[in-house]
Amino acid sequence: MTDPLPKLPADPRPPTSTEPALARHVRSAQTIMDILFGPPAIRAFSVRYPDGTLERAGAPVPLFTLALKRAGSLSRMFWPPSERNVGEAYLRDDYDIEGDLEAAAGLADLLIDRFSSPQTLLQLALVMRTLPRNDHTADEQSLTPEHAGAETAAPTRLDGGHTTSGPAHSKERDAEVIRYHYDVGNDFYALWLDDRMVYSCAYFPEGTEDLDAAQEAKLEHICRKLRLQPGEHLLDIGCGWGGLILYAAQRYGVRATGVTLSEAQADLARERIRAAGLEDRVRVEVRDYRDLGLREGEARYDKIVSVGMFEHVGRANLQAYVQQVYRLLQPGGLFLNHGIVVVEAAVSPGAVEQLARLVFPQKTFMHQYVFPDGELVYTHEVLAHAERLGFETRDIESLREHYAMTLRHWVKRLEDHHAEAVASVGETGYRVWRFYMGGCAWAFSTGRIGLSQMLFSKPGGRSSLPLSRADLYRPPASKAENR
Repeated sequence: MTDPLPKLPADPRPPTSTEPALARHVRSAQTIMDILFGPPAIRAFSVRYPDGTLERAGAPVPLFTLALKRAGSLSRMFWPPSERNVGEAYLRDDYDIEGDLEAAAGLADLLIDRFSSPQTLLQLALVMRTLPRNDHTADEQSLTPEHAGAETAAPTRLDGGHTTSGPAHSKERDAEVIRYHYDVGNDFYALWLDDRMVYSCAYFPEGTEDLDAAQEAKLEHICRKLRLQPGEHLLDIGCGWGGLILYAAQRYGVRATGVTLSEAQADLARERIRAAGLEDRVRVEVRDYRDLGLREGEARYDKIVSVGMFEHVGRANLQAYVQQVYRLLQPGGLFLNHGIVVVEAAVSPGAVEQLARLVFPQKTFMHQYVFPDGELVYTHEVLAHAERLGFETRDIESLREHYAMTLRHWVKRLEDHHAEAVASVGETGYRVWRFYMGGCAWAFSTGRIGLSQMLFSKPGGRSSLPLSRADLYRPPASKAENR
């Protein structure tokens, strides 16, 4: 029988006087892996320890290799237990995932089960004490300032810089946290997004589309749901790099206005609008959605869309968000809200997890490093606010599996452009995006989080909706036919 894995070389670092200590630490790490994941024979992944020792998976083809870089890697990954510690250990290069990051994220279920056992926690605590807690260099230790874990602290960049510390979801702070995430560089996003740079869930009607085709299919799907007509005025709240408004103007002949809080996104969107010769019909503004309609002479919009933006609104501001859309929309108009939602069964913590949150309070990895102040809500909360204000719910569609597929494309493209990504945002920045997108792919594929497209109509005018949904799935029309 052929050996399923090639022999891997030992760690290239020369032996030192600490070699006996390292051997002891490796034995402790092996014990921890057995406690958490069982013996190697039943694991679906391989483990390589910092002395070069390789424990092969029991599976014929391992899903990935967990490469532990330092003697104390496991103590920082898993003690105290939290997803943020696992993420920060990855950012500090305590370990690497060689292979399928989404499969590695799937170990979370097993870890939650293990950490829910007081007996297991006691076993781990005893073994963890034998590992060094700090075998990093001074540079590796300073991932974030000391205050970064406090719930009241401002969102913190990996380089130690930080944004304003104003109240969460104030206009000033929202502008800062959006720029924190989106202004890392258009060139970086262009490495792994599609040609239109659409940074939201794609749509795979056949399941075999490449990323560019799937994102175009998503834009078409949205335009059809909104039943866009030539001459209508479309508002895109959180327009990103302008992919949707350009598509809607070119294919459906609408006038389109997009708003974003990111100067970098707006600059590129305007370049693309000029290149397409659509400056007379399409514009992008750097503006908070809450300020729309406050200028004299601004008319209401025929259709409004929000794609991947309302995750930044916050539960406390959800009613005001829907109310603002209602105010901006013409009677009889349609509003499509496309965004990530939380699944109730996936967020109900057990007793041990609730205790852990009290004992080890900290921001999540996503809040600290990816989406400061981001907050997911339930689909039924959006529906309740919308209907209470007068909207009529006309269509709800889950695209959960589509987002898992989208993220897999993004992760693969990011990994394929590792060197260019590191040149753009540094190795730590590359690891932030790889870790968060791989974990999200697992969360969507397993139903921890979902993606809901919700279509609402505003009473008071003639509905533009047909009696069936057949028009959503007709063969694609040419540009000339649409216009």
